[in-house]
Amino acid sequence: MTTQTLVQYFAKTPVRNPTSISYKDISTQIAKTLFNSGIEPFKTTPSLLSNLNSHITHLVLSDTNLPPHACLHFFNFLRQNPSLYSHRPDLQAHVTLICRLYEAQKFAEMKKVFNYIVTDANLRCSIVNLISLIESGNQQPKFVEKFCDLLFRVYADNKLFEDALGVFDYMERSGLKIDERSCIAFLLALKRCDHIEMCFKFFQKMVDANVEITVYSISIMIDGLCKRGDVAMARDLMDQMVVKGIKPNLYTYNTLLNGFVKRKDAVGVNEMLSLMQRDQVAYNVVTYTLLIDWYGNSGKMVEVEKMFDEMRERGVEADVHVYTTVISWNCKLGNMRRAFTLFDDLTERGIVPNSHIYGAMFDGVCKAGQVEAAEMLLKDMQRQGLDVNEVIFNTLMNGYCKKGMIDEALKVMAIMEKKGFEAGPFAYNTIASGLCKVKRYNEAKKWLFTMMERGLALNTVNFSTLIDICCKEGNLEEAKWLFEDMKMKGVKPNSFTYNTLIHGYSKKGNIKQAYRLKCKMEEMGMTPDVYTYTSLIHGERVFGKLDEAMILFNEMIEKGFIPNAVTYTTLITGLSKEGRSDEAFRLYDEMIASGLTPDDKLCASLVGSLHTAKS
Repeated sequence: MTTQTLVQYFAKTPVRNPTSISYKDISTQIAKTLFNSGIEPFKTTPSLLSNLNSHITHLVLSDTNLPPHACLHFFNFLRQNPSLYSHRPDLQAHVTLICRLYEAQKFAEMKKVFNYIVTDANLRCSIVNLISLIESGNQQPKFVEKFCDLLFRVYADNKLFEDALGVFDYMERSGLKIDERSCIAFLLALKRCDHIEMCFKFFQKMVDANVEITVYSISIMIDGLCKRGDVAMARDLMDQMVVKGIKPNLYTYNTLLNGFVKRKDAVGVNEMLSLMQRDQVAYNVVTYTLLIDWYGNSGKMVEVEKMFDEMRERGVEADVHVYTTVISWNCKLGNMRRAFTLFDDLTERGIVPNSHIYGAMFDGVCKAGQVEAAEMLLKDMQRQGLDVNEVIFNTLMNGYCKKGMIDEALKVMAIMEKKGFEAGPFAYNTIASGLCKVKRYNEAKKWLFTMMERGLALNTVNFSTLIDICCKEGNLEEAKWLFEDMKMKGVKPNSFTYNTLIHGYSKKGNIKQAYRLKCKMEEMGMTPDVYTYTSLIHGERVFGKLDEAMILFNEMIEKGFIPNAVTYTTLITGLSKEGRSDEAFRLYDEMIASGLTPDDKLCASLVGSLHTAKS
């Protein structure tokens, strides 16, 4: 039949009630056209479907003479051309097509059709209503099981978890077999959305419904417990799975190992490693990355290098994450030569450094005062096509400020803002601290006040920097006002804030106020440190109270604090001036023994103490 004849046939056909034979005739002609010519005639002559309604669509899709792929093309054509036809496939059409696709085992296409249903509020309905639309001839258990299984997965993919649970409950009530793989997909979807409690409840439902439980679903639960911080419960769950004859796999061990590493639990880490050795579970790249991070956190760089060498000896290829971890720890500990060797090694192996590696390298070279190396890294990063992020801009600014190169730091800030990054409290504080370093206190204050004018609230570090500036200027009244202001604004002072004020009051001779602040600091749960004691020692020494200074010195030693060069210099200078050369030389010997280097002024002071003692 030609397209023109078909048009004439459709035009002459009167619309009758749904049971009319004409509907069957129209659907048969549509099916024949699809079978012989595909979808093209309907594209060129839309009037061929002028009488189309839901009943005819259902008859076309359920026509067994029409292959399932042709049904799918027709269905998609109707969906994609809503402007040509007032009729769109209804829920029955979707279910009918799913039945036809099942015949051809086209499961991926079935999932797509299910996706149309669950994402359309006009189509979405309960599982019971959907099942009722399946024709009686198709309601074999195997088909219904697959129907429910795919619908369950699609709900999970779309984060419609309550609807998915409705399908699960229907399957359990109906005695349908529930596939653990679909349950795993559901658990993973919940975990990705951080619905950990829902994960646990669903896992219990799986157990109650006699779903086959394997190492994969249990490992997901162990991972969820570890992420929530319940590592002990996760460990108990692993013991339960072993009792039930389910052997932990590498993923299970790595998950628990990661949990113990994050908790800094040495006993747990060693236990996992012993179990892995017992079960002959070979380490993979994830295991080695975790162990490198573990030993790095413990400051055991020899073990870090040992793990790195061992993994390569065993043929485990180091990836970008391993290099990131090893390089980061070397940078944190100031081993920049080794960090650059590793950086060269990874590039030679064809691994492209990521922004985390560059960030660690920037931090390391800037802390070491090697801003020229930072500039070279910046150029290399740009050659790799990597965007410089806010952290790297801030790190570079910090590096310049530490070297007293304020103008270069300001240029970096200008570039950062041009790139669309808004300078935050850290950036402003970096510039202010840099200006303080070169004693440009007024400019430093202006920067922090500019930050406030731009609507940024001062944080603890910003307030502490302002207080430090005021103390260095000798303006303790303003420092005190700022201290009270920050507390009124709900910004909590930290130990640096208290130490700054204690140092300021000690220098000014207001030792009583300095001691009050020390007491307040302890009340707030902060422990006085070497800087606190050194400031108080300095205050007592300046005003000739050396015995009190020595009492403070002994107290700090008893509390386990190691005196620094400033502590020793303050006391030795004071003792020397008073001619107490024996005590001065004893402290000098202690200072040398602890690896600290005295300056020329201190040596001159000691020599002077001998003359003072003789006179």
